[in-house]
Amino acid sequence: MPSDISVKICGLSDPAHVDAAVEAGARYVGFVFFSKSPRHLDLRQAADLAVGVPGGVAKVALTVNASDAELDAIVDTVPLDMLQLHGKETPGRVTEIKTRYGLPVMKAIGIAEASDLAQIDLYSDVADQLLIDAKPPRGAELPGGNGLAFDWRLLAGRKYWRKPWMLAGGLTPENIAEAIRLTGARQVDVSSGVETAPGIKDSGLIQAFLAAVKAG
Repeated sequence: MPSDISVKICGLSDPAHVDAAVEAGARYVGFVFFSKSPRHLDLRQAADLAVGVPGGVAKVALTVNASDAELDAIVDTVPLDMLQLHGKETPGRVTEIKTRYGLPVMKAIGIAEASDLAQIDLYSDVADQLLIDAKPPRGAELPGGNGLAFDWRLLAGRKYWRKPWMLAGGLTPENIAEAIRLTGARQVDVSSGVETAPGIKDSGLIQAFLAAVKAG
């Protein structure tokens, strides 16, 4: 894989799929803590998965508007390298979480139109990384993992934001090369695009996604 493209496989729940992601070259693995998601894990499941991840691969906890008590339980139980905030957390809340846990924080930002891009600059001041995702449809229960893409041309020429950023939303082995070409993304995140059904990852699709990134 080109040294400047990093891949995150999110929503993992099976040790075999964690192994497939690591072996294929993923640099981040994501575990979901959101009860409405088909990818939700309990603390013990997540801890068992995380301990098997080798050094050099970042373990990320995805949370949605989590309370301090919920985050305390996650951080105390699961060995993590990063917290991903995928809800409506304000910049102030991002700062609180960074201070409380001493972990890098990635803030997800939903994009549907050009006016949404202003949120990127706002959160660049407080988050360590940004996840640029498709904004969920009105009324959707899930803030991400919906298999939806946005108009990637909105990000053209914007690869030099102040903080590292990761492209997400509707990415698949078939379209990832085009997404990278249009956006200039150097980090990409996939969840539903490597599944055979909601929450059911596929090792072959994980390998195909990483191979497509490598092939460019």
